[in-house]
Amino acid sequence: MSPPDQRQAVAAEGALDLLVIGDCNPDVMVVGGDVTPAFGQQEKLVDGISLEIGGSASITAVAAARLGLRVALAAAVGDDPAGRFMLAQLAAEGVDTSFVAVRPDVPTGMTVALSAGADRAILTATGAVATLTGRDVPSGLLVRARHVHVSSYFLVADSLGPGLATLLDVARAAGASTSLDTNWDPAQRWADPRLTEALGHVSLLLPNEAEALCLAGAPDLDLALSVLTAAGPELAVKLGERGALCTDGTRRYLAEPPPVKATDTTGAGDCFNAGVIAGLLSGLDLPSAVALGCAVGAASTRAPGGTAGCPDLATARDLARAVTVREVAAPPPRT
Repeated sequence: MSPPDQRQAVAAEGALDLLVIGDCNPDVMVVGGDVTPAFGQQEKLVDGISLEIGGSASITAVAAARLGLRVALAAAVGDDPAGRFMLAQLAAEGVDTSFVAVRPDVPTGMTVALSAGADRAILTATGAVATLTGRDVPSGLLVRARHVHVSSYFLVADSLGPGLATLLDVARAAGASTSLDTNWDPAQRWADPRLTEALGHVSLLLPNEAEALCLAGAPDLDLALSVLTAAGPELAVKLGERGALCTDGTRRYLAEPPPVKATDTTGAGDCFNAGVIAGLLSGLDLPSAVALGCAVGAASTRAPGGTAGCPDLATARDLARAVTVREVAAPPPRT
């Protein structure tokens, strides 16, 4: 953990556009047409293996920094080469890592991402990721941020979950907007009273389609939208190559990007989140911000890894002009 005097000095530096809270770990990217391992001590050749910035929170932070936002990350890593790799890479991207706690007795989390282009499989050892608590995110940092975003809730549910609603309440009371992307629940339990409480302090929920269905316990997306917006937040649901559907609880909009030849979809949803947040902070309404998010997410798929394809703001805005946004009718109320 950063020394108290350093943390106080950082807190005095001025406002942040974005504070991202969540996971920080390297991705070991395995890319190729056939990346399915063959057990029985068989060796297979793949197109490439590389070490990249990983963790949804870290990818979102980098993508937001590329879009010109002043970004800080609150997370936890181990005191080991993997942790030092992440801190160095994030700092090089302009992300403030002063509030990334360093655990001397826990290894940095690691992910192996097997990417076959449009689809991927992920293996993660959480390590220090799952040690992040509310005590690692001081109120002095929360009140500096214009927006607070939480990533990968289910990886930090047991450590951060008990204090998350309080953190978000402090941020909202200071005037910040807030967002949350739970990502997938590896345990597939989904129901969590700590998450339900936190959602009462969230401005915008950012699941993908499968996550929205599971979070809502709904058989279809129409019902999921109604259930999730009833919990309080506005909603932007990622639909992969089909774009994104957003709603404020009354009106629904579909943002449809032009076709993109995807090299690797790792981190596309996290980059989408950064684009939406950047759009909202620049004054765009939700549908227009989602269009910018679609542009950033689509651009990110054109290179392997979560951050290599992240565009700058000018490029993202240019790509967003090709995103079609239209209002879609909500189904009639169920009887």
